[in-house]
Amino acid sequence: MSQPQYPEQQPPGWGAPPPQPPKKRSTGKAVGFGCLGLLIVAIIIGITAALGGSSEDSKKDPGTEDTSSSQPESNESEREKKEEPTRSQADIFKECVAQKGTPTEKTAVKHVTKVTGADERNNILDSAEVFTDYTGGIVGPHAADGKLIASAFATCYDSNNGIVTVYDKNGEILSNGNY
Repeated sequence: MSQPQYPEQQPPGWGAPPPQPPKKRSTGKAVGFGCLGLLIVAIIIGITAALGGSSEDSKKDPGTEDTSSSQPESNESEREKKEEPTRSQADIFKECVAQKGTPTEKTAVKHVTKVTGADERNNILDSAEVFTDYTGGIVGPHAADGKLIASAFATCYDSNNGIVTVYDKNGEILSNGNY
């Protein structure tokens, strides 16, 4: 007994259609991109030559420089640098809290000994560390003070997604906070 043939079915013995022939390479694209590359190289060389030759130091005559006028200015700037001591990040943080902080934050910030990472902000992943003279870690008696310090840090510094970590004197974490 043979099976009935349905019109929507292919009869047995017919194979798959033959594959399409491969496309011919377009030589126009290869030539066009090659010329574009040469044009870009020529532009880069031209820009480099234009920028490299216009140095003001090379236009000056080395024998006509007046060295006496430049020395007093540099000595004055060196004196100013020596007179103005650099302030630590901890001092800057304490001053900010003294101006903007709450009374409890001001009390907690008196125990800050060191601040790192407060001046290095890129708004991608900012990380600051505040070190204190507290003891006990995150479950110790000063964990609430650590949270106050983290809150005060967020008041003084701004970042899109920064995190501040407050440590005790043994290096254990007291608190974390976003700023």
